[in-house]
Amino acid sequence: MKSSKKKTAGGETHQTKDEQHPVLTSNQGIHISDNQNSLKAGARGPVLLEDFVLREKIFHFDHERIPERIVHARGSAAHGFFELYESLADLTKADIFQRAGEKTPLFTRFSTVAGGAGSVDTPRDVRGFAVKFYTKEGNWDLVGNNIPVFFIQDAIKFPDLIHAVKMEADRGYPQAGSAHDTFWDFASLMPETSHMLMWAMSDRTLPRSLRMMEGFGIHTFRFINAKGKTSFVKFHWKPKAGLQSTVWDETLKLQAADNDYHRRDLFEAIDSGNFPEWELGIQVFDQKKADSLPYDVLDSTKLIPEEVIPVRIIGRMVLDRNPDNFFAETEQVAYCPANIVPGIDFTNDPLLQGRLFSYLDTQKSRLGTANFHQIPVNAPKCPFMNFQRDGQMQMQVPKGRSNYEPNSLDAAGENAGPRECPVTGFSSVAGRPEMEEQGDKLRIRPASFADHYSQARMFFHSQTPNEQAHIASAFVFELSKVTLDHVPPRMLANLRNVSEELAARVAKGLGVSLPAKAAAAAPVQEFKPSPALSIQKNMKETLQGRCVGILIDDGSDAALIEKLQKDISKAGGSVKLIARKLNGLVLNNNSGIKAHGQLAGSPSQLFDAVAIVLSQKGTETLLKEGAAVQFVMDAFGHLKAIGYTKEAMPLLEKAGVAMDEGVQEAGKNFVAAAAKRYFDREPNVRMLA
Repeated sequence: MKSSKKKTAGGETHQTKDEQHPVLTSNQGIHISDNQNSLKAGARGPVLLEDFVLREKIFHFDHERIPERIVHARGSAAHGFFELYESLADLTKADIFQRAGEKTPLFTRFSTVAGGAGSVDTPRDVRGFAVKFYTKEGNWDLVGNNIPVFFIQDAIKFPDLIHAVKMEADRGYPQAGSAHDTFWDFASLMPETSHMLMWAMSDRTLPRSLRMMEGFGIHTFRFINAKGKTSFVKFHWKPKAGLQSTVWDETLKLQAADNDYHRRDLFEAIDSGNFPEWELGIQVFDQKKADSLPYDVLDSTKLIPEEVIPVRIIGRMVLDRNPDNFFAETEQVAYCPANIVPGIDFTNDPLLQGRLFSYLDTQKSRLGTANFHQIPVNAPKCPFMNFQRDGQMQMQVPKGRSNYEPNSLDAAGENAGPRECPVTGFSSVAGRPEMEEQGDKLRIRPASFADHYSQARMFFHSQTPNEQAHIASAFVFELSKVTLDHVPPRMLANLRNVSEELAARVAKGLGVSLPAKAAAAAPVQEFKPSPALSIQKNMKETLQGRCVGILIDDGSDAALIEKLQKDISKAGGSVKLIARKLNGLVLNNNSGIKAHGQLAGSPSQLFDAVAIVLSQKGTETLLKEGAAVQFVMDAFGHLKAIGYTKEAMPLLEKAGVAMDEGVQEAGKNFVAAAAKRYFDREPNVRMLA
């Protein structure tokens, strides 16, 4: 039978009834006409609650895993506070943004997306970045990622995305990785994933530390001030420690060296008083500006470059206390994008609209009770009361005879029941002006969502040549794991719309010919590069919050070790002494010393820079130790600074270290050199696409 295809305005291709496939149905056997788009009132209007296809699909998806989170299962979290720099009373009536200098308690959880709770910290993956603000008006949850865009435009596709990226249904692997058939089959069929794929294949998904990554609210929200004036707003978290990522080989070896690398790093930083900080920034704009942009601000696969609308820094988040109990707090915390306070409102972003439904349902399934909001980590720190009584695990003891409203039984006195308050209560924007609030009921993407490649192209062109090579190499690695012959060419056809150079490099790395360019649903536009999108262009040359590993042995220079420890500490860094044995070492002044880590269990990938402080005798000993040679070899291959004593040079030579500006004598300029990575070295240590 001859196949037939249809295209939506957003450019997705899917099957029609004359193809030889079973008909997709609901769980009740009802045939589904469109599995790509939620039912909306008008092309850009709100998603309708009557969409039983969306509700059934997400409802089933939300309940597929018990009790582990379906996504973001592996997480690490901490308590802290938000401090406002300046009043935003002109923009929003939200109480948290009224008084400069005021601090609001919060709880922040970071996570990987694809892996289960028992997976490792460091795979190539998007990181969740969720903040629960305990404001005086109730809880506000800013639930985002370390990437400002997402793979899909409509929440109805979220179950498909996660099913594709998770372990394959028949074999239960791979865990916590996207380098397999089902993910790339899905991604290659969904051009709207193109922009997010560029981020996912970049170093953004290989963070050096949770403390050194940005966070984003992803969606466009609204601010509402006391006079009812509204503005669009997008939220950004900027790490005070600066951006930094690992390189791919380093990431692989980190998984073997320490499955809990990020969790340990966050916990130890807070435990030592080196509190992680981020500044909160906002992009604020009006309807006129939104209309002038060559992309739709309601499309979650798009961002607004900081060069177009600068990020205004308005406050800071400090994480200053580790959880007292991992399960009670980190595991039981329940975030929900629907948790907002007066002065903040939603837009009709169809991905956001679906998330507003999904999260609450998920929490009920995971935590087993409609009263999960009473768990201490989830409970507001302001008074809360209503007529929602009973249920499993009811921890409160509501007083009064009436459990309904309106009522006239508890109108006054000690047991007076709660009543609505039009003055201070939450109210949505009346008739959001950016939307068509009325229209035909239909399943369709607006034409303004159809450009899937222009911003992906902008992202690639915004990177340094080194970062572009990392992206190309990541595509080669991922697609080399795909066993379906027809999938890589389909992905390459899409990549040609992003960058001919990128597609050619990936094709060469795979050893295949370039296919014809995929048809684009909308013309590909040429946007100016955005330097803010590059990690390497925005890295800080600093040792603040970084750790230096010093390799020592018998006879090492005690005075030099003491000086390095002092200088590194002064620069804001920390030191760990590494040796072939933890105890019993004797330095050149005959003093004994205890190491922090044993060489075989403390490889150089755990550190931001290394120093090799050895005597001639120590060098002769470690030349016979493979772990010592690998320690130096990996530090050089991972583009880190290496300090050395002259006596240690034979070890550097055996490890293949070539002298460059990142290789310095330990007693001279090493501490300054240790504050950066040496990306110019990379072409000499590995082949990239």
